[in-house]
Formats: sequence, structure tokens, C-alpha cells
Amino acid sequence: MRPTTLARRAAAFVSAAALATGLLTAAGPPAGATSVWSTGVTGTDGVTYTATNHLTAAAAGPGRQWLLAWAGPAVQPAPDFLAVIDATPGSPSYGKVVNTVTIGPKTGNEPHHLQYVWHKGDRLYAGGIISDTTLVFDAKELPALRLVGVNSPADTPCGTLPDAFHVLSDGTAYGTYMGGPDVTGPCTYTNGETRVGNGAAGSPGEIVRIGPDGRTLAEIPAATAEGEDPEQCGNIPALPAATCANPHGLAVREDLGVMVVSDFAEARNFMTPDSPLQENLARQTVRVFDIADRNDPKLKSVTKVSDGPRGPLEQHAFFRESRVVMEVATTNRREHRGAFVSSMAGGAIFYTPDITAAEPKWREVMDDTAAYRRFHPDGSVRGGGDNSSWLAVSPDDRFLFHAVMGQSVPYGTPMDRTTGMVYVLDIRKLLAAGGKARCSVDRLAEVYAGGDERDCPELAGVVPIRDTTAGGPHWGTMDTFRRGPGGVYRETDQVRRLAVANYFVAGSFGGGGDHRVCMFDLTPAGRVSLDTTFRDENTGRPCVAFDRASWPHGDYGDSQPHGVLFAVSDGVLR
Repeated sequence: MRPTTLARRAAAFVSAAALATGLLTAAGPPAGATSVWSTGVTGTDGVTYTATNHLTAAAAGPGRQWLLAWAGPAVQPAPDFLAVIDATPGSPSYGKVVNTVTIGPKTGNEPHHLQYVWHKGDRLYAGGIISDTTLVFDAKELPALRLVGVNSPADTPCGTLPDAFHVLSDGTAYGTYMGGPDVTGPCTYTNGETRVGNGAAGSPGEIVRIGPDGRTLAEIPAATAEGEDPEQCGNIPALPAATCANPHGLAVREDLGVMVVSDFAEARNFMTPDSPLQENLARQTVRVFDIADRNDPKLKSVTKVSDGPRGPLEQHAFFRESRVVMEVATTNRREHRGAFVSSMAGGAIFYTPDITAAEPKWREVMDDTAAYRRFHPDGSVRGGGDNSSWLAVSPDDRFLFHAVMGQSVPYGTPMDRTTGMVYVLDIRKLLAAGGKARCSVDRLAEVYAGGDERDCPELAGVVPIRDTTAGGPHWGTMDTFRRGPGGVYRETDQVRRLAVANYFVAGSFGGGGDHRVCMFDLTPAGRVSLDTTFRDENTGRPCVAFDRASWPHGDYGDSQPHGVLFAVSDGVLR
């Protein structure tokens, strides 16, 4: 497509959007190579939110695949933005940022997650964890994006810190809100139930069902009414009913009628560099909901993962295997009912064969220590405190993917020694065992070499990611698309590429990262390697660097990418 055609299409598109939203903030391209135009939505808080596209000439052309990165500036104030990167192998602009969609008027949102996987027709859900705001985008005209909804703090009085999203088949989404209510005291949810919270970024968090227009359909309590173990579930200030409900990771099996969330921590009390490591803030719990009523899920169970054989070796209880259960990933195929969770501070992966059970039983099936031994064969680097992060099961239930940032500053291991990594587990034998699965990492030797049982996951591939900052590879995404004749794409259940972003949260220990987005190739056997052809347009080195002087939207300097997601232009996806 010629640039002039792209500009005309953009102008027509934004005019249509203006009719739909009642707002036209800009239209048509200015002089130069970049087409700039905006869409906007007025939220229930009375604020008009805008999204401004800055499409470069490289955005024009036949249908391609895109990698989206939700990013914020390293230095405030400057706009947060969604970067649209050409992710089509062989494209002349492969690895180039072809559009930045800047967000206004609020800055400092701290862009966090997008949904885990994107399907044709899905809208994009993008959370600002600090601003307590979720933005919703129409992606049909990629590489352009249109803002169609906003969920502001006024829409979720019972929760703060939006984290993870799962888009349902009807286009709505569940989101985990990790922090407590806006105001300390009792808060009443959509179903009429009440919980007492200790305030923003505290406890208890909640689940929110968000419509494709950004409006809240339901606020759902994550905490039990009667409270939980006060010794394990610390709250600062203390609550009348102690709770570990700080939901972070999220996975849904609509066919099984369940939603699974993993609890993280009371974020405001340990997500800063000078925070003490308080053991009873390191959550060990997993929650399963019955979602038969999508607007009123019922909490079925709250279960714990347990410490393993490495625990006694750790210098602080905070780094034992069960601590800070950050992520969850369910299986996908109908014959499988299992789920995995990973612990951020504990550096371990746990599995249950049946997430629909009344009380799911979790067993450790992998310690990150075993993956480290691939490039630290002396076993000197262990999983404890390694900031174990993104976790995903391939759609064909063959592989489990895992990103690890590397041991954080408080642990005391130099970052150039521990480094970060991405590793792949072959989980076919474990899933095939069903309810008779025997794998259990319960001996110290298994920590270093992997589980002994025949059905234990096999380490298919691992690649270190050298990031000597106080951070590393935190979040990732699977490429579930295949390009066929004529540039037409289809969704597939076989993954051949991964992308990972090296950044966590500003101001946290172990959160800075080097701000790169890297691409990895995956063989059918699960071996993973860095895609050295996915190169930064400025440095010429592998990975797209978000530390740069200029962007399509201006000279705003270094930026911090968090959520990443593969997507395809709607017109070429079948």
C-alpha cells in the first residue's frame, strides 16, 4: 500500500471512529513520513482518554504479522505507548517499530500486561498497574489501533493494580486486580458480598469482568468470607479476616467451567528496593473459581503449594520453593485437566493433574536450578530468588514455556553470574499419566538434575539471556500463527517462536531490566535459540532495543516494555 493510500485510509478510519465515540481529536497525516491520528473515549470518571497512532512509512504494505509491546518511558513525564513491531520473517522491516500508539492524557500508568494470547476478533486489554486503569483497543486495522474503551479507577472501587487478562469466547475479559480496595474498610462487590480491605495496593485483591467497551460487568471477591491462616497470610495493616488474596496470574478453561488464579503478595509492602523480606507476605496460594455464572464466579478452593528439598539450603525463608506464586498456566486439550503454577521467589514449578478437583493437590515437578545447570554445570546457581516469571502451555499441550529474570539484588548473587533465561519443558509424559502422575521433585538430587520419575517433564531447551541490570526476561508470548500462500495467516496449535521482554516494574528490586524485546526460534523438539535476524533498526544487534533516543511519536528517549503479544492484521487472518 502506498503511503498516500495509507494516509487516506487512516483519515477515513479515524472519522468513522469519531462517529462511534463522539470525539475527533486529530485526522490526516502531517507533512513528513509519519501519519498521525487519534481516537478517544470518555470514561465514567469524566476524563477523555486518547490513543494517537504514529504510523511510519514502513507500516504500509501487504498483510503482516505484528509483535505488540506495551511500554512506558524510563523518564517521566512522557506518554506511555503501544509499540507495533514488524514480526514477519523476511520482511524488509523485520524488527522495525512501525507505529507507536501514545496514550493520553494520563502519564505514569506503568504499562503492565496485555492478555496472554490473541485470537482473531479479540480486542486488546492493556493494564496500567500504577494508574489502576485498563484500556481496550480494537485491533482489526493493525498496524493501526483504535481506542474503544477505558476502565478507570472509578469503575473498580474494590480493587487496584490490574495485572493479567484472559479474553473469553464472548469477547469479554477477566482481569486480576492484585491490590486492595481504593479506600480502607468494607467494600461491596457486584454480587452483594462484602470484604474488609486495607487499601490500595494492599489486600484483598479481586477479579474483574470487563466488557469489550471497557465497562465493568462485575467485581468478584477473591478472598474468602471467613478469612485465611493469619500466620501465613500477613496483612499490613492487619485485617479482621486475614487473607492471602492478591491474585496475579490468571487462566481460564471455559470448557471445564473453571478459572484459576495465583496469589502474589501485598505489593505495596515489598515491591520497593528497601522493603524487608517478610515471609508472611510471600503468598503460597492458588484459587479456583466455578465460572458457570460469568458475572458471579464462585470460589471453589484455596490450596497451597509446599516447600521442597531445596528449602533448607536457602538463607531466607522468602526464597523457599513455595514463595510468591506468580503465574499459572492450564492445559488446553479436552482430555487434559492439569494446571501449572510457578513461584517467583521460590524458583520452582508445580503441577496438579485435575484442576476441577474439590481440593487440587500440587506437587513440584521442576526446579529452575536444573535449567541453570545447562550453563552453570557446577550447580553454583540455584532457583531461589531467581524471579521466575512468565509461564505458558503450548496450545497442543506439548511444551511448557518459562521465563526467568535472574536472582535479584537482595539475594546477593551478581547478575553477571546468575543471568536470566528462557527454558522449555516437554510435558507430554506428565499429561499422559493423567490422575496417576507420579512426578515429584522431593529429593535434593532432583533439584539439580530434574525429577527421577519417568513421567517428569524433560528439559527440551534452555537459552540464557544476559542482562546484567537489576532485572531480566520477565514476560513473554507465544506465536500461534502460520503464514500460508498469498500472505494469508491461520491460527495453529503448534508454537515455533517466542518473544520475551526484559523489564519488570520500575522501582522494584530486580525490576529494571535492559529494556530489550527478543525473539526466539523453537524447533519441533523444543530446542530454543535466539533469532539473530530480529535486529534493532538502530544498533543492528539482535533484539529490539527500547533504549533509544527517538520513536515515531518523538524524541522521548529510553522506554520500558512489559506486556508483549503476537497479532495479525484482521484482513489476512482466516
